[in-house]
Amino acid sequence: MIVWSRSVRKKSNDRKKTSRSRGPRLFLLFVLFVGLLFTILTSATGRRFGVFHQVTLEALGPLQSLFTNISIGSIRLKDRYISLWNLQKENDSLRKELDTYHALLDEYREAYSRNRFLETELKFKKEETFPALMARVVGKDPSFWFQTLIVDRGKNDGVVTGMVARNSQGVVGQVVQVSDNYSKILLANAPSSAIDAIVQKNRVRGILKGAGEQGYILQYVLKNGEVEEGDIIVTAGIGGVFPPGITLGTVSAVRSKRRGMFLEIEVQPAVDFARLEFLYINLSEEQLVIDEMSRSLSSQGE
Repeated sequence: MIVWSRSVRKKSNDRKKTSRSRGPRLFLLFVLFVGLLFTILTSATGRRFGVFHQVTLEALGPLQSLFTNISIGSIRLKDRYISLWNLQKENDSLRKELDTYHALLDEYREAYSRNRFLETELKFKKEETFPALMARVVGKDPSFWFQTLIVDRGKNDGVVTGMVARNSQGVVGQVVQVSDNYSKILLANAPSSAIDAIVQKNRVRGILKGAGEQGYILQYVLKNGEVEEGDIIVTAGIGGVFPPGITLGTVSAVRSKRRGMFLEIEVQPAVDFARLEFLYINLSEEQLVIDEMSRSLSSQGE
């Protein structure tokens, strides 16, 4: 019973405290309501009120100003947030659009570059008199000593071992292995490659050895040979492998040591071996005749 009476007293005390705390709040709300009502009546009727009305206005003015500023600030903050959100969406859209344009630009550049390359190669093929077979590079052997390419032409296209591969820039290499539909070409700059060459301006002869990424070394040129930087090196045509006069490269350095009787000559290749995509294989006239005869015999047999 004692515990129950204490709880009842505690609840009644809490109610009293709540009623006491509500009293000032209700009174303040009543005062604000009356002041706001006076303000509305004054604005509507145009009448003038006394001192109480003026005091009310002085009390409510700062509050109204505060509420107005808060309202305007919240509206501005909302508008700014919406503007930033729209700006972010617009930026994302513009970035995606820019990425699309960059991709299209890359495609157009690639198409333009390939078109210019093909135009150059077509012009070269029209101007040259040798029978040529165009081939696409499909593979590469990165080994240092035997640097080779795989192209998509083989025995079925009339390619045989020993044929010369070239492009509009100069000598690419020589066919060293052939299958029915593919061929392997030893690059001219491979260390295992050697080509009879001459200096175009004065016909000084030498052996052009491959040096891999360093290009070529022109060997066995006597010290009294007049060779200078910038001289053009072409095939000599000796041995019947490479036709004479095909560009091999340009002399990039000439050194004469005290010992020895030969010059050290470095040659920059005319062909960019790192960017080879297409090349031509020189088809010999004899091979063309043989291929034509074999085709005619096979057609007769059928």
